[in-house]
Amino acid sequence: MVAAALRDAGMEVIYTPPWQDIAAVVRLAQDEDVDVIGISSLATDHLLVPKLMNAVRQAGLQHVSIIVGGIVPEQDEKELLAAGVSHVFHPGSSMQDIVLKVSELARAARTQAPNIL
Repeated sequence: MVAAALRDAGMEVIYTPPWQDIAAVVRLAQDEDVDVIGISSLATDHLLVPKLMNAVRQAGLQHVSIIVGGIVPEQDEKELLAAGVSHVFHPGSSMQDIVLKVSELARAARTQAPNIL
């Protein structure tokens, strides 16, 4: 539903199956020149996001924002935000709020992205 809402708002969305390898996510982000990576936490897989954050930084993609959606306990949310996650969306978040936040993050990423010709 989130992917459809983002597409309906005019964004390009690349949807991958769950349980992707961190290296594969980073490669895809590089290949597709993404602005935002969204992670849906199905069952504590959000605990892997700090490793993803490190891999994204090591790949030189500091301008790419990472967001997480799903059931994320408060303590885990604090750790994710401290690790650099831009936003955590909980069940019940409105699609309008998600679209607005992703749009804002994407604009910011495009202004911070290195210019590569």
